[in-house]
Amino acid sequence: MKKVSFLILLLFPCFLLAELGIEETDSHIEITNDGKTVLVYHKAVMSPPEGQPKYFERSGFIHPIKSPSGGEVTGIHPADHVHHMGLWHAWVETYHNGRNLDFWNLKEETATIRYAETLKIINNDKRVGFTVRQRHVALAYEDHPEEVILEEDFTILVRATEKLYLIDHKTVQTNVSDHALELPAYRYGGPLAYRAPYHWDKTNSNYLTSEGKDRNNGHETRARWCAMYGPTEYGDSTLVIMGHPDNHDAPNRQRIWPETSNNGRIFYNWVPIQEHAWSLDPGVPSEMKFRIFVHDGKPVKERIEKAWGSYTK
Repeated sequence: MKKVSFLILLLFPCFLLAELGIEETDSHIEITNDGKTVLVYHKAVMSPPEGQPKYFERSGFIHPIKSPSGGEVTGIHPADHVHHMGLWHAWVETYHNGRNLDFWNLKEETATIRYAETLKIINNDKRVGFTVRQRHVALAYEDHPEEVILEEDFTILVRATEKLYLIDHKTVQTNVSDHALELPAYRYGGPLAYRAPYHWDKTNSNYLTSEGKDRNNGHETRARWCAMYGPTEYGDSTLVIMGHPDNHDAPNRQRIWPETSNNGRIFYNWVPIQEHAWSLDPGVPSEMKFRIFVHDGKPVKERIEKAWGSYTK
């Protein structure tokens, strides 16, 4: 039995600890809990659904994330937004050396994000995880060749019991070009985005933020954490995303779809540029940290607050 931090025992003292595992292949990195999938990170390029354009190809994202019961809590390639990829991140309306680059909307064919290499596999008596390098690439156009704009070291660390998963998510992005990457104020885009299963909509799911907001009043508000929940084949499951107070412009504003958008399906994005523009200058690392808390059942605010307090300590 692996050791685990006091945090997990404090939150759920009656739960048994679990045996975490990690396996890397040529195509992916999978983290398991007592042999059951917790999450899968995709190293290899994933093709879009049949009939969709090739420009929707992408690597460097996580899908699925599963709840402790085995229910899938991420969605990929939904019909309404084919470029949504489970748990992923990308900047949207950016400017670099006079050119507009969109790393999010792949159909613009100006930029993309790619897995480059695995830097570290972590497997000890407290947690398992990995650090990979991803490259944010401006695609070739006219007589300009491809150019790497950001090199990113992306780390995932997982701790677990049989009833909950804690997933630490950290990105360190460094502009390796000769020009600033300008990030104007925009309603979405940035260091963490989440798409729930396609069947989570206004009839069976919702959001709960640290400030008590939901799908119809949460957009553009600031929060320390946001819980999203809905049904799986094994019952209701909840995924909470906590933003670290050291993050740029924390507590961040949020992109939340109301019930009038896409039938109220669950899409979420922390947006550190929603109110104020930002510039990623050459050679200056930018770090953003989050914790993802996955459990079965619906969210309990007091439990999440306790987890938030432990995280921020």
